[in-house]
Amino acid sequence: MDKVREAFADAQAVYTALLGSEEMAAQVRAAADMIGNALAQGLPVLFCGNGGSAADAQHLAAELSGRFYYDRPPLNADALHANTSYLTAVANDYGYEHVFSRLLRGRGAAGGVLVGISTSGNSPNIVNAIAAAREKGMGVIVLTGSKGGVMARDCDIALKAPSDCTPRIQEAHILLGHTICQLVEAKLFPRGTAA
Repeated sequence: MDKVREAFADAQAVYTALLGSEEMAAQVRAAADMIGNALAQGLPVLFCGNGGSAADAQHLAAELSGRFYYDRPPLNADALHANTSYLTAVANDYGYEHVFSRLLRGRGAAGGVLVGISTSGNSPNIVNAIAAAREKGMGVIVLTGSKGGVMARDCDIALKAPSDCTPRIQEAHILLGHTICQLVEAKLFPRGTAA
């Protein structure tokens, strides 16, 4: 099998595993409910990740704060890394492991939600953000690889992509995140089938 078809087959195997997991479907519904309930009250839903997961965090926050399937009011969602002046200052002055937790202590609110994204589940800055979210009384959802890592130990919902391969995990994270956004949008702004 050539490399292209091998990559497609690997991705299909991950998607097939997701499709066959009623547990994952239930967790996605629960995550959408948690996020939707927070947003319905105007509470923040804050995303964080590193590298490709930072791009995913920003992407999913934009789907909620902008629009997903259709025009509707904006929602209180943002990615914690989006201010580069803040990020570089705190990384320089306090250490990179504090970049998310420090901002979360300023922007987080009880009843809001932190969504931490990491393929390994062990990113120290996200582990610290989870601790800060707990201090603020926030719900915590994590998207990780199959092992879950440290992040999966202290969260409300762990969405573990059924793979140990970074690209396949990231692809699954976008599918899971998009599905959550679709459910949230339909719950908060119902208008029949969104397509």
